[in-house]
Amino acid sequence: MNYQQATEYIFGHTNYEVVPRVPHIMANYDLRRLLELMSCVGNPHLKAKSIHIAGTNGKGSTSAMLASVLTDSGYRTGLYTSPHLHTMRERIMIDGKLIGEQDVASLMTMLQPHIEEVNRKATYGKLTVFELLTALCFIYYATEGVEFQVMEVGLGGRFDATNIIMPEVCVLTSISLDHTEVLGNTLSEIATEKAGIIKSGCVVVLQPQVDEVDRVIEKVCRDKGVKLIRVGRDVIRESLGFDLAQQRLRVKGRLGSYDLTIPLLGQFQLENAASAVAALEVLAEKGYRVSKESVTRGLAQVDWPGRMHIISRKPIIVVDGGHNPGASRRLREALEQYFRPAKALLVIGVSNDKDLVGVVRELAPYFKEVIATRSVNPRAYEPEMIAAEFARYGLKTSIAKDIPSALGQAISMAGEKDLICVTGSLFVVGEAIEYVQKHPGA
Repeated sequence: MNYQQATEYIFGHTNYEVVPRVPHIMANYDLRRLLELMSCVGNPHLKAKSIHIAGTNGKGSTSAMLASVLTDSGYRTGLYTSPHLHTMRERIMIDGKLIGEQDVASLMTMLQPHIEEVNRKATYGKLTVFELLTALCFIYYATEGVEFQVMEVGLGGRFDATNIIMPEVCVLTSISLDHTEVLGNTLSEIATEKAGIIKSGCVVVLQPQVDEVDRVIEKVCRDKGVKLIRVGRDVIRESLGFDLAQQRLRVKGRLGSYDLTIPLLGQFQLENAASAVAALEVLAEKGYRVSKESVTRGLAQVDWPGRMHIISRKPIIVVDGGHNPGASRRLREALEQYFRPAKALLVIGVSNDKDLVGVVRELAPYFKEVIATRSVNPRAYEPEMIAAEFARYGLKTSIAKDIPSALGQAISMAGEKDLICVTGSLFVVGEAIEYVQKHPGA
């Protein structure tokens, strides 16, 4: 098959990213079917050393930071993340480069008969889109001789397809209420799902959490006999200043102090950088060649678009893929920290399995006008529902049928000293970036 046929084959399977509210039970997310597929091709998921990252917010940025440093340290490094902004190939990278179209085509051609056999038997159910992408990731990394694979979970942790690895380090980023219809209605339930990535033999790095979450993670670590390193206690960070291109910080780790620069904006990225340093120090303690110099260089070079990302200057257009109240609060705080615009316009589309009320509550105080819209994702809220929620806060609202229309409308309304923020989901952000790239100076 060619690349188009391969992608059509993958996405012809059940896709939980566009089918919301699928119960998070073993029948729907049975890891044994992916393990069955992996056994057919020599268990490639166990070939490389692994780092596993779970959490509600910040896990993608933290993963990108870890991969950048490991690449700078001389390791051939795979980075697996989701969802994507523009192309499925973004999810599977080696040393910052996307998997090639020909690699997708050839590897899926090889995998197809094994996939068909697993699905035919359906002993543990049929494989899903995310499971096929994860399988493709593992076999690509094994084929290409990857030494470290940095794996971001797709959803939760316990039943996530990535949870068939045996990690050296697990990182748990900020945990808050999200995907409650799937992961649970309390922070304890959600934390328990995410703690499912913790396995005997690994070391756990934990970002600051509310007490309810902290207690869950601490108990799991104690029960499994694994070491727990807390960011904010064992590893601390302080801001050294920022501009619109970068932030400077100092991280005081367990093995040393690091003066760092990261080209990512927002105070929350300082927490992610400290978490990355904590995990990298664990690898250094285990004998891997991770030096202070490689940490400094790697973090200075990290690239993670779509998160507090300035894509235009006149007017300033900021895009951010935050899609839950916690991420929306962090976005608002970052906007307040960085910008004092004459007028702030919001372009927003939200998936219908998200806490729309909570997202609006966090964003409304910063903006005066809102353009509600939707991405091409079939599980997007209707713009009318989004606009009605913002109207409850007294904001001036309007509706656009799609992202290009919304962004074009916002740009026509904005002066050079105004700010446009596009947020609500990575689907929305990806479409906004494509629009600006096609219409520079619009």
